[in-house]
Amino acid sequence: MIALSLAETASVVGGQTHDIPDPSVLVHGPVVIDSRQVKDGSLFAAFVGERVDGHDYAEQAVRAGAVAVLAQRPVGVPAIVVEDVQTALGALARHVVRRLGATLVALTGSAGKTSTKDLIAQVLQRKAPTVFTPGSLNNEIGLPLTALTATEETRFLVLEMGARGIGHISYLTDLTPPQVGLVLNVGSAHIGEFGGREQIAQAKGELVEALPSAQDGGAAILNADDPLVRAMASRTKAKVILFGESGEADVRAENVRLTDSGQPAFMLHTPSGASEVTMRLYGEHHVSNALAAAAVAHELGMSASEIATALSEAGSLSRWRMEVTERPDGVTIVNDAYNANPESMRAALRALAAMGKGRRTWAVLGKMAELGDEALAEHDAVGRLAVRLNVGKLVAVGGREASWLQLGAYNEGSWGEESVHVSDAQAAIDLLRSELRPGDVVLVKASRSVGLESVAQALLDAEGEVAAR
Repeated sequence: MIALSLAETASVVGGQTHDIPDPSVLVHGPVVIDSRQVKDGSLFAAFVGERVDGHDYAEQAVRAGAVAVLAQRPVGVPAIVVEDVQTALGALARHVVRRLGATLVALTGSAGKTSTKDLIAQVLQRKAPTVFTPGSLNNEIGLPLTALTATEETRFLVLEMGARGIGHISYLTDLTPPQVGLVLNVGSAHIGEFGGREQIAQAKGELVEALPSAQDGGAAILNADDPLVRAMASRTKAKVILFGESGEADVRAENVRLTDSGQPAFMLHTPSGASEVTMRLYGEHHVSNALAAAAVAHELGMSASEIATALSEAGSLSRWRMEVTERPDGVTIVNDAYNANPESMRAALRALAAMGKGRRTWAVLGKMAELGDEALAEHDAVGRLAVRLNVGKLVAVGGREASWLQLGAYNEGSWGEESVHVSDAQAAIDLLRSELRPGDVVLVKASRSVGLESVAQALLDAEGEVAAR
């Protein structure tokens, strides 16, 4: 991070120094919340969790090289004591971001946030030093921790913003005010918590409301193909750039198609020119993600050819998101088990169908969480879609929601052994190990709480060394 003295840090966060012999000592290492990640010059933020109290690890953190601990009580080692560590962490991030000369890009949406953030980062890195959210650390703790990794050399700061309610994104944009704001889509993720798609749109739109005016350099990047997102143009004074497959989009795709291996290709059109893109990622849903990244990059001064080259060479930076691995026996495992909602589940099934042309396909699916009253209908619809896409075998894993997946497939015409409901991940592993044949393609997907990545890992571990694409 940008180096700050302990005295300045204490002033920024409104804290009191304790057991600090020299307040001029600099915090020049990363700010961390896990004592195992401490490096020389770190500031260790001691959070009190459900199971672990970070204050208990204060001494260990200082021994490992932390210059001080951000704490809510004295801990017997150099510390800056504050009323609330989370609030203090946010204040520190806000201070550092204001000192940066970087352009801050923020993005949100119901699906595809992390994949799109990874694409934006890989494209912008071609132009200048870029810091971006690792994985999906997009909440009130992960976002400031990411911002605090920026240095004087950073020119682009790309931050993913998540929301589970009205006001969440407003809070995050107050900590790290963006110049460019991207809204991908409004879907069904967390619909049980929000109460409806209109409420989700209200929350996601807080991002464009936080942008500077067009005269002050603000830019809102909006999905022209999603009516609820497109309508957000009325909620911002920033310049509006539309992306999508719509003919009215400023950045759009034409001649969209999939290669024989299921990777999307298209002609990218921008206001400054057009260029062909063939992606390394799997599934047609990545076209929208790529267009969003292209719109951001174009707004920040990159040419169509530069963007197309970067998109064509970009890979997946975050684990368990359409992570494709081929075993020595020719079985392909698609691990998309990080999370699931109706939109991402449909996209993954379509990608499986494209990848599996001429091969036997398996969809190992589990619960989609937080759907509220929509849960039955949405699980039923996913089961039906698997049949319509001619997925060879559906394995529904888990309890009630899995039974709804299997029932949907049955009602759509999947009888006999084309779909099966198993109780847990181990039962799925046992079934697959006994029935997989060389050349099969297996998709594994469910909400994070289900833990189906263990199925994908077990199928790979069983074959020893594998060659990842």
